[in-house]
Amino acid sequence: MKLKLSLTALALFSFITITAQETPAPKFGKGLFNLVGQDSTWTMKIGARMQFLSISTWESDDSKLTNPESNMLVRRARLKFDGHAFSPKLKYKIELGLSNRDISGASQFTNNAPRYILDAVLKWNFYENFELWFGQTKLPGNRERVVSSANMQQVDRSLLNSRFNIDRDMGMQLRHHFTLGKNFIVKEIFSISQGEGRNITTGNLGGHQYTGRVELLPFGKFAGKGDYKGADLKREETPKFALGITYDHNNNAVKNRSNQGSYMENDEGFYQTNINTWFIDAMFKYKGFSFMAEYADRDAKDPFAKNSDGTLTGDVVQVGKGLNLQTGILCKNNWEVSGRYTNIELDKTITGKNQEQQYTLGVSKYIVGHSLKVQSDVSLLDVSGGTNKLMYRLQFDIHF
Repeated sequence: MKLKLSLTALALFSFITITAQETPAPKFGKGLFNLVGQDSTWTMKIGARMQFLSISTWESDDSKLTNPESNMLVRRARLKFDGHAFSPKLKYKIELGLSNRDISGASQFTNNAPRYILDAVLKWNFYENFELWFGQTKLPGNRERVVSSANMQQVDRSLLNSRFNIDRDMGMQLRHHFTLGKNFIVKEIFSISQGEGRNITTGNLGGHQYTGRVELLPFGKFAGKGDYKGADLKREETPKFALGITYDHNNNAVKNRSNQGSYMENDEGFYQTNINTWFIDAMFKYKGFSFMAEYADRDAKDPFAKNSDGTLTGDVVQVGKGLNLQTGILCKNNWEVSGRYTNIELDKTITGKNQEQQYTLGVSKYIVGHSLKVQSDVSLLDVSGGTNKLMYRLQFDIHF
């Protein structure tokens, strides 16, 4: 009898414990937890995502493939927290990177510490359609960079993005939007930032960075914010189009790619010059078909870094132009075939680098949208006067 009672008590205790540990969670891909304060004055959604990447590359010469290399890595592993505090008009976002690629770049300028923080920003809707952002987050640069790495159409972003993007920085952004007529939406963004990238702890070494962007959406909003997501997963029932123009001025920049790249040091400390970058981009979606185009142009007042006596240090600003065209067709079974063409023309007389053209063919299977997908692509890099390369990539992406 005692044994039966003991077993019954143990079973009841196990049931209560298991039941107590079950916590209602959002739908897959909508975050791990959604927390709400007792008085509803604050919320927090907690999410996590991972990308597992395999890469194989070969040098291509006279139709022969040589020098094979391969690599497998956790490309991204991140935690994200967002919600509102005190009022729904005061929102916040925190995103932390945990993979080696996310936290790399430690230096004297980051206090020799890993760069865990990707985003840490407050967003205050202080009046009607006006919103003020303060903190560290992506600058309003090229569209492809602002698209989250969780929502990309292909395995990774293009060469245009890696050569010209202005990424994240610490500062303030003022955002506003209005509607003309029934559907024509206009968005304006103005940003003032430190101008040296994310997680800098040494203070401002050069001048500040000023960024302005205007976006035009003549046919209204994209479904599910699709103007900043790869592939037409919502299968737009009517044509949707967005055009964006960005001008970025980094005053007395001390890095060779505006707020990115390496510092240009000289005998007085750091070489400074004004760097200007233009971006023009567009997104079109309709019934599973998508097309994205981007153009970038960077120049500098004096691209050759110099010492105080006028001698060259060897550092140069990476000035030049880039074009990226990308398209995809999404089938009814959520398989997608995509293609991309990228052309990079850095000024050879300044940078010493050859023209690059990359052709990419991608295949993706969206199991649960961008939250669970497998992507693969093959790219041919054609380097004018240099060594051509063939690259194959396979990536698995899961997003809670």
